[in-house]
Amino acid sequence: MLKLDGGNFDQEIANGAVLVDFWAEWCGPCRMIAPVLEELDGEYEGKMRIGKLNVDHNQAVAVKFGVMSIPTLILFKDGQPNQRIVGYMPKKELKAKIDKGLEG
Repeated sequence: MLKLDGGNFDQEIANGAVLVDFWAEWCGPCRMIAPVLEELDGEYEGKMRIGKLNVDHNQAVAVKFGVMSIPTLILFKDGQPNQRIVGYMPKKELKAKIDKGLEG
């Protein structure tokens, strides 16, 4: 899983599909979704990368993409936001949304 910050964000999302988890340590739902994303990181290997961006340490990036609540997951395709998923959801539901975003 990619560790993203203001210094590497643009470069890491520039090519291919990258799902970015905007999170914070104090956020309960963020901690709940973290193991789900760990599992998905392996399942989507070769199709999509997953990265995490701590909003407390990278507020400018969160503001740039209009992240108002966390967890917010944004699927980027070749540097452009393609899909936004807000809040915790079970793995099956999350996977369905990601698959839809990867198709579109």
